[in-house]
Amino acid sequence: MDQEASAEEAQELLSAAHSQFQQRRFEEAEELYSRFLQHCACDGLSECGSRDLATALNNRGQIKYLRVDFYEAMDDYTSAIEAQPDFEVPYYNRGLILYRLGYFDEALKDFKKVLELNPNFEDASLSLKQTIRDKEEKQKRAY
Repeated sequence: MDQEASAEEAQELLSAAHSQFQQRRFEEAEELYSRFLQHCACDGLSECGSRDLATALNNRGQIKYLRVDFYEAMDDYTSAIEAQPDFEVPYYNRGLILYRLGYFDEALKDFKKVLELNPNFEDASLSLKQTIRDKEEKQKRAY
């Protein structure tokens, strides 16, 4: 397959995945995101832009989060961050899971990074404040 056709196929997979995701057809979306990511891995990342990779990984992570597969979701969010370190959304999503699991220090780092990248990210600001309060409360109870 020539490189142009391969790039076109990758974009078709990604577009179809986004469409399924928006329609809340998460099983189909996850399968399409996985196929897109596999396609990029097999054909080399040159035709798969870092933004597309990060978005696909973040969205697949969201699907896993909704299934309560927190550790798998965090793996995807971490990979999204590696693909595009200035994309604040996967930091926020990973921070939410870390918070829910009680890893307050790690959650604080992620929420602070979100606000470093995007100071206007209101949900991250609220989550940071809540995490600080909950961490302090946990320390008061000494466990």
